[in-house]
Amino acid sequence: MSRRPHENQEAILPCEETSKMAYFDCSSGISGDMCLGALVDAGVPLREISRVLRKLPLRGYRLSEKKVLRAGVAATKVDVVPAANSDNRKNLSTWEGIRKIILSSALSEDLRKKGLAVFRLLFEAEAKVHGETFRKVHLHELSAVDCMVDIFGTLIGLDLLGVKDVYASPVNLGGGFVRTEHGTLPVPAPATAEILKGVPVYPSGIPFELATPTGAALLKYLARGFVDTPAFSSERIGAGAGDKDPADSPNILRIFIGHTSEMRSAETVTVIETNIDDMSPQAYEYVAERLFMAGALDVTLTQTIMKKMRPATTLCVLCRKTARDELVRLILRETTSIGVRYFEASRVTMDREVKKVATRYGTVHVKISSAGDIRKITPEYEDCRLIAKEKGVSLLEVIEEAKSAGRCEAEKKAGLCAADKPLHSAKSQGRKYGKRPV
Repeated sequence: MSRRPHENQEAILPCEETSKMAYFDCSSGISGDMCLGALVDAGVPLREISRVLRKLPLRGYRLSEKKVLRAGVAATKVDVVPAANSDNRKNLSTWEGIRKIILSSALSEDLRKKGLAVFRLLFEAEAKVHGETFRKVHLHELSAVDCMVDIFGTLIGLDLLGVKDVYASPVNLGGGFVRTEHGTLPVPAPATAEILKGVPVYPSGIPFELATPTGAALLKYLARGFVDTPAFSSERIGAGAGDKDPADSPNILRIFIGHTSEMRSAETVTVIETNIDDMSPQAYEYVAERLFMAGALDVTLTQTIMKKMRPATTLCVLCRKTARDELVRLILRETTSIGVRYFEASRVTMDREVKKVATRYGTVHVKISSAGDIRKITPEYEDCRLIAKEKGVSLLEVIEEAKSAGRCEAEKKAGLCAADKPLHSAKSQGRKYGKRPV
């Protein structure tokens, strides 16, 4: 079972672009409002973030921005200002309430999935530290509207910038104590510490909390890795301000936006496997959905033969190391498996983006994958199938039209294809196609 099972074979053409990435410098910690401020400071218009945020059925707030100084360093402070008599806490403090609002929104499927995954990290951490069940726990310490806006505002900002990969520095936790509804607790707060398990962190002499649960959850979900200095070409730098202003250290989160080298270097992932011979096949769809929500990069099922020649299924999960333990627990809890194996592997992936293209039959989503001088165009099978059925035309012809339109879209971006160039089938243009590796 793959994340995108309905994709067709791919057309290949040259690509000149590099992969855009963001690097989070967390030397002064991280919080949701600091993420928003840094993205706005890096050039994302706050009005554009607000425009997309309005696709959430969430009202009773406005966003404000202002330039401030933190220990003499200029930064942008973004605040979520609640409207008078506005109270969304009841609907936004439980998992079911938040899930309902996200799934009923007009946001893209990609943004909805990412937002749900970040909130799942928050709720799982809160449930564990407070000894409650996942569905009963409340986000006690987090402002309802602030949390929703900070998380989705950050995801939207990165999407508007076209960022594909996020890396981060080790996280400065701060020090001292923090006041909560459960009393005065040492920094890091329990939920923050739980979320940042497996992430490189360090304390400092700054006597207050620098890393918040919301910031920690965003970082845990987004970051592909944690390094001191990334190898990339920086084009924009944004600084987001925190609330406090200590005299001897700028309380800011810096985000560097730039490009990696043409061919993405190999990354290390964890592979988790288990063989299952006694579970109903109906359960795998639910298991895969839960695995993706918990941070799996990919989930596959392979038929195999076990001892005594019993037919079985190998469940294979790819993930980052920081998500490994939670995914192992999930597999043992949600399947009939009584044990798993895991190991680290290296992989190289192509950068991917999804575009809508117009064909003479209708609009089709295509995936454009690139690596160095290679680009592949993959039409979305379900779009092509529905169009072919509705129009009464050949499915293969619709696919060819979508490939041609996707190729033209990619070439327009590079200035090689006129905007008014007529769309023709790839076959009529004499293109050659590469096949998807089996």
